[in-house]
Amino acid sequence: MGRRLTGTARVTKVRLEPAAAGGGPGGTGTRPDPAAPDTTSGTTGAGGRGEAASSPVTVTTDTRADSLAVEEPLQIRVDGTDFSTTMRTPGHDMELVHGLLHAEGVIADREDVHTMRYCAGAVGPYGENTYNTLDVTLTGPTGPGGRPPLPVRTLTTSSACGVCGTTSVDQLVQRRRYPIVPVRPDARLVVSLPPKLSAGQKAFRRTGGVHAAGAFTADGEPVLIREDVGRHNAADKVIGALLMEGRLPAEGMFLVMSSRASFELVQKAVLAGFSGLVAVSAATSLAVDLAREAGLFLTGFTRDSRFNLYSGELAPEGTTAPLSGPGPSAGRATR
Repeated sequence: MGRRLTGTARVTKVRLEPAAAGGGPGGTGTRPDPAAPDTTSGTTGAGGRGEAASSPVTVTTDTRADSLAVEEPLQIRVDGTDFSTTMRTPGHDMELVHGLLHAEGVIADREDVHTMRYCAGAVGPYGENTYNTLDVTLTGPTGPGGRPPLPVRTLTTSSACGVCGTTSVDQLVQRRRYPIVPVRPDARLVVSLPPKLSAGQKAFRRTGGVHAAGAFTADGEPVLIREDVGRHNAADKVIGALLMEGRLPAEGMFLVMSSRASFELVQKAVLAGFSGLVAVSAATSLAVDLAREAGLFLTGFTRDSRFNLYSGELAPEGTTAPLSGPGPSAGRATR
């Protein structure tokens, strides 16, 4: 069975360059060919806050189709019991589940699995099998003399209950605690955030082997930065600290990550009430879907004075401070 490892979505690529001498806000935003990519540009001068407004720059945008790594949920049911729901790139699912069950001590050998098959009732909107739910039947009974009971797993993406994963998968997209307060930041503020995060990565400078997450204000000022070998753990530390300080929901704040923007990280940002997530690497298809549905500002590849804008809007040219506003997103990723 072939599974698509990549999807496509229309994204806005944003590049910041020093303004040419004599350049004006009119820029080069012409489209002589209607079939050409939608490109616009404009010049913004100094007058903003901090690093985001140190010198005049030309902001050029180019909206086109871009490739995204596909990310979809896989619900794992063992002997009729929901074991876990994990996010993955589709493909080699049965190998993945064998490895997971082995690591969890559920199985010790392949003979411990009697059958493993996709649930026929896990269907999409057009009646097609989503191949996102695997039913596993183990050999041998549990109890005295038999195999041990299943371990208790507590995951952010754990399934609740439902028929063939339909309910639990929907809950991954719909579950949220706070309304998202939209922001429309200046492009220069966006590209200033990863360097500020990097400046706070003390453990990374020593080891080169940890991720970082940081909460930043709408003005681009760091609230706190945490590091961990796992990007999800780093984000949890930031959100946990804000929770302990009574600062959730994180209205108007950005969660800045030194990693890619996965579905789980977007979900964490949405559940904590962040207004935006800025990542230095790629975003996945389901992450973009959730950000657009929740109204979360989302960028990826945010580095070297450029980024991909997947969800939300930038501040109008000439505006130096982040704006609140509806900021409609452009379409949904194709999965």
